[in-house]
Amino acid sequence: MTSVGIPRTPVPDDGARDAGAGALRRLAPPARRFLAHRKGVLVRLALWSLAESGQAFLVGHAVARCVDDGFLAGDLRRGLLWLAVALVAVLSGAPVVRGVFAQLSGLTEPLRDALVRRAVDRSMARTAPGGPGGTDRAAVSRLTNQVEIARDSFAGLVLTLRSFVFTAVGALLGLLSLHPALLVVVLPPLVAGLALFLATLRPMAAAQRRALAADEALGDHAARSRAALRDLAACGTGPGAERRGADLVADAAAQARTLAGWAAVRTAALGVAGHLPVLALLVAVPWLRGRGVSAGALLGAFTYLVQSLLPALHTLMTALGAAGARLLVVLDRILGPEPGAAGPPEACVASTAEGRDRGRSRGTGVRTPAVGGHQVPRTAVPAVELRSVTLSYGVRAEPVLDALDLRVAPGEHLAVVGPSGIGKSTLTRLVAGTLAPSRGEVRVAGGVVTGRPAVELAALRVLVPQEAYVFSGTVGDNLGYLNPHVRRAELGAAVRAFGLEPLVERLGGPDGSVRPAELSPGERQLVALVRAYLSPAPLLLLDEATCHLDPASEARAEEVLAGRPGTLVVVAHRLSSALRADRTLVLDGERAECGTHGELLARSPLYRDLTGHWHA
Repeated sequence: MTSVGIPRTPVPDDGARDAGAGALRRLAPPARRFLAHRKGVLVRLALWSLAESGQAFLVGHAVARCVDDGFLAGDLRRGLLWLAVALVAVLSGAPVVRGVFAQLSGLTEPLRDALVRRAVDRSMARTAPGGPGGTDRAAVSRLTNQVEIARDSFAGLVLTLRSFVFTAVGALLGLLSLHPALLVVVLPPLVAGLALFLATLRPMAAAQRRALAADEALGDHAARSRAALRDLAACGTGPGAERRGADLVADAAAQARTLAGWAAVRTAALGVAGHLPVLALLVAVPWLRGRGVSAGALLGAFTYLVQSLLPALHTLMTALGAAGARLLVVLDRILGPEPGAAGPPEACVASTAEGRDRGRSRGTGVRTPAVGGHQVPRTAVPAVELRSVTLSYGVRAEPVLDALDLRVAPGEHLAVVGPSGIGKSTLTRLVAGTLAPSRGEVRVAGGVVTGRPAVELAALRVLVPQEAYVFSGTVGDNLGYLNPHVRRAELGAAVRAFGLEPLVERLGGPDGSVRPAELSPGERQLVALVRAYLSPAPLLLLDEATCHLDPASEARAEEVLAGRPGTLVVVAHRLSSALRADRTLVLDGERAECGTHGELLARSPLYRDLTGHWHA
């Protein structure tokens, strides 16, 4: 997810049409070099394949001879002898296949080794001095899944291409030896079907790429929308995401119809090449008989078609249509030019920001209009500072936060926005010191928080999570838990500021008993917010701590907390929280932008998506 709203997923364009041709041009030179270094393997493979040609020739020829020279001539012994020759030819296929596979390993294993070396070299080059840097997250896929796909697809293509070429040579020579007129009948539909199939390869491959891209775009949009449902509902951007989804559905359907059209053409090509030769031979029997073609020759011709030629052709078409496309794509990803790597995530560097005199009233905490203003001195120690902070939940896991720099000035109100699961809660835990960064440094009030005792951390900050903690005890104990020395007057003023009087009166006043199960989620959150407000800690961290409040109660609570002396960092549940803040940090997984509402509208398309400020 790259935005709090749903960013526009690119719709595949017509550039996919030339992708296959470009990949072929890029891969042809290394393919020629690879094969040129393995001429011995190719020669031995060709010799075994010649045996397959002989097998295909003998099967049909023996069937024709057993009929013409044996059974129809009244010579049973000769007929059985020719059938035995056909049987031996069929059985000889086993050692031929064994020899072919033995030679095939001389091509496929060196290919796999070369692809593994190339994938490792590319991955290592990213981290070498002068390299582009960054994490090569596709390295594992290239080293395992993609290399094996290339190896298996290459092996399948070599087998089918070799089998078709040598089987076709044997079968066509057999037809010619039986009678040249047979070729006149069989070859035209065979060549026409094969030509039609080859003509569909490029456009259908392009259609497959566009259909796949459209399907991935739709799936990506659905996943993003599902993960950000709460954000969409809170920010009112659901209708825009719905319209975008409808556009992607329509595009995916259009691409699927195009692909289905080309699939129909390919099916027609398979029908022409796979069935029309047999039908043409049946229709042409009287014409062939009139030109001296014997019954045995006709039966032999049918044997060549059904037993050898058409199965090999069908296997070739299937392999080229499936394995060929996979091999082309995978080889281009491993051997082709590396896609332009995105630069490192842009740091959200909050250089000492302008502070504003909020004219706070310490009694109630309610913010009053500012009188004048002043800048926080640039020499002031930041209330919060992150220095190139990276956090990953595991050695090989993708970082949740990657090289994030952030400075929050004392007294500043910062809102953090982003989609669900993007790292907002992780950020608050890092600042609170309950989670250690994988790399980098987190400071609060100038001191590193990692490894500090809990007592010291409690004096520096208060973290209020989404699920508020309320314990069994008195109302006063719950509200003053973080400040045991709070005066009754201060507690009453805080209760009034947050609008908590009805709940306190219902529970029997400050000395009334609290049963957590009897409080609603919103009431528990208000209790936790008052408790944080009364804390002497200078830093408050709210991790969606107002998500169960209605918008009016949320606005009132945030205004009170912003009027409290100290620094406030709010993980925003609604966009209105960002509007009330001095600055907003936008997390989207790839970039981080930080600024005022007006600045983010001007330079952050993601923030404009969130706020609904669409720019042409």
